[in-house]
Amino acid sequence: MHSMNNLIKRGRLLSFLLAPVIALTGAHAQHSSLINEPVDISGDFRDFSNTIFFADSLAAFDPVTGSGKIKWKRNEVFAAHNFNNSMQSYKRSFSNEFPAIEYAQDPVLPFSIEFTSPRTVRVRANTGAQGPATGTSLMLAGEPGKDASWKYSKISGGHQYTGAHGSVTIYENPWKILIRDAQGKILTQTRGQADGKASYTPTLPFSFVRRASDYSRSVAAVFSIAPDEKIFGCGESFTKLDKNGQKVVLWAHDPNGVETQTMYKPIPFYMSSRGYGMFMHTTSPITCDFGATYGESNAMQIGDENLDLFIFLGGPKEVLDAYTDVTGKATMPPLWSFGLWMSRITYFSEQDGRNVAAKLRENRIPADVIHFDTGWFETDWRCDYRFAPSRFKDPEGMIADLRKQGFRTSLWQLPYFVPKNDLYPEIVSKGLAVKNANGTLPYEDAVLDFSNPNTVKWYEDKIAGLLKLGVSAIKVDFGEAAPLSGVYASGRTGFYEHNLYPLRYNKIVSELTRKLNGENIIWARSTWAGSQRYPIHWGGDAETTDKGMQAQLRGGLSLGMSGFTFWSHDIGGFTMKTPEDLYRRWLPMGLLSSHSRTHGQAPKEPWEYGAAFQDYFRKAVEMKYRLMPYIYTQSKLASEKGLPMVRALLVEFPDDPGAWLVDDAYMLGSDILVAPLFENAKKRQVYLPKGNWTDYQTGKTYAAGWHEIATGELDVVMMVRQGAVLPRVKVAQSTGDIDWSKIELVNFSNTASASLQLYLPGEEQVKQVGLVKKGGKYVVGEDPFAGKVRWEVK
Repeated sequence: MHSMNNLIKRGRLLSFLLAPVIALTGAHAQHSSLINEPVDISGDFRDFSNTIFFADSLAAFDPVTGSGKIKWKRNEVFAAHNFNNSMQSYKRSFSNEFPAIEYAQDPVLPFSIEFTSPRTVRVRANTGAQGPATGTSLMLAGEPGKDASWKYSKISGGHQYTGAHGSVTIYENPWKILIRDAQGKILTQTRGQADGKASYTPTLPFSFVRRASDYSRSVAAVFSIAPDEKIFGCGESFTKLDKNGQKVVLWAHDPNGVETQTMYKPIPFYMSSRGYGMFMHTTSPITCDFGATYGESNAMQIGDENLDLFIFLGGPKEVLDAYTDVTGKATMPPLWSFGLWMSRITYFSEQDGRNVAAKLRENRIPADVIHFDTGWFETDWRCDYRFAPSRFKDPEGMIADLRKQGFRTSLWQLPYFVPKNDLYPEIVSKGLAVKNANGTLPYEDAVLDFSNPNTVKWYEDKIAGLLKLGVSAIKVDFGEAAPLSGVYASGRTGFYEHNLYPLRYNKIVSELTRKLNGENIIWARSTWAGSQRYPIHWGGDAETTDKGMQAQLRGGLSLGMSGFTFWSHDIGGFTMKTPEDLYRRWLPMGLLSSHSRTHGQAPKEPWEYGAAFQDYFRKAVEMKYRLMPYIYTQSKLASEKGLPMVRALLVEFPDDPGAWLVDDAYMLGSDILVAPLFENAKKRQVYLPKGNWTDYQTGKTYAAGWHEIATGELDVVMMVRQGAVLPRVKVAQSTGDIDWSKIELVNFSNTASASLQLYLPGEEQVKQVGLVKKGGKYVVGEDPFAGKVRWEVK
């Protein structure tokens, strides 16, 4: 009993052991729960046994510090009836605590507003006497600073702060926050009880809930949605790109595919077509109701007992830049990672790896990585960090030999250990796994507790052993199933540790790889806010179908609008042998990404499909290697601004209304538009944003608007925007063999001069290369590389 009391004191255990289990006493009591079923806390705001406190008025405020207090009025849920119809509504309620003099009927609690940059506003509110825990947040790149550029003015009934990009108005009674742009247009505002009076449908205002089961609390930060407003982000979401009208549950989950509402990579951030974005700084479960329950209401139902909300002002690029200033930007992964990763599930032996490498070189198919998935252990899937001695006679020698041929080695592993695993007894006896309230394990598997420094040290020793053998990348698989009911070494339960688990996991392996190899690289599936600092992430186990291909792209576009520069996916889908026609169409989409890996059920190797397909495969891969200077440069530029390489059209063309509607095509960097084929056809409808475009494969030119465009040699539509200059190199069999001293510049401009940005390996920064027209031909003007590069202009 003494140890349990200590746990309660450290983590307020009882407050979160009962409430998070999907409110079984409330709206979700009608069905049983499955392990790691996403936690949708919206039911708690409809539970008749709970108490709801509505933000009512500003009880105090100091405009110099931006700190004050909000008065919250007590309400309760009830059933309203009219003509044989019942609806949930809210009504004023009164204190049910004894003695009444000790507990506030309508609590007055801390609230603050801060400005951390010219574009960034931070709103915080407490729902109890105790504020948020102190300490460094893993989600943040550092503690946000203070920005003094915002100017205060007192207005009638409230307070206003004005900055270069907009203003924030705080009204006192009723309490309300209005966010405006620099021209004074209201972008969004909090919704109070009075804002619902225009409707017969009762709506939830800005509030917090106190659960009757244990007095734990969660916040509903409710803002307005404007007519025609579009919302994007929330991580690698596979549903329709525009989230307006959707209910999105942010809970790391293994959906075993890409055609569901759940996701491997939830991110508590989104941005709006109105010119703002929001980051919910928490690791608790979140349910974002983007007008799904009520059209005018954006209800961010945040599991945390305290609100910490960042609001960013600007267009998509400005918002992504500001958000990643707060949570961190991806630094560049190594050059070799941009080449082809050859994989299947799985290569089982040293001979398998050597054979695949030999075949790639023999058939002149460029590639940089051989990945060994679940089969490199003695028992398939049973991760023990040891190469199977029966099938890998000399793993260190194999890795070294592959390196000589231009191949890096990548290895799969996971943080779950089955009872038959030889490491299981050690993990349990040393207390390295997540425990339950009884001090035993919540699952059959032992799940490493990455909040425990001893676990981190043990795990780093295992991974370090592989990196010291010469392994270049670790596949950071799974990580979505940290136990909700678990008690972690941090003193918190899974209610707060579950979503944080992927970030801890990503961080450990990435930082260790950087320490030992000097390279910022992992291959990860699960994420949370801040994981973008640890590239690369891939899209999970896509269905080997047309719809799987389309959903996979939507997920990548959505993740890119959540602060992730780098993203990849399993070319051809994961779940089955890829039909040849699907493989042909999926291949260009996978290669026209920052990172490219063929992976999934065997076979994946092109020679297994015959000579004709192998020739097609080679041409597609050669296209990427030829474009490596463009891809490498655009990746560097994107990483510096928090932009995605696989980029929704709206990010690059925010002033084109049509660009906001497209979710089946994308920009690769700033100049190449890619429209994949999701059905077995040789043409498709393509929307081209403002400006003129040239087909990369056929040379045909098109104006902006909708066009039916046929594919070229490769089964994809690939367009270059007018004015671009694409740098290319001669095809090499690996990125390490590229001759960077000879660069071809393909000019898509018809003006007197043109320019491009170029980032070469070994250089410290991106440089500007200018072209000028002389005698009817374009030539390089001033050379920023001082003769290191021989240019050929086409």
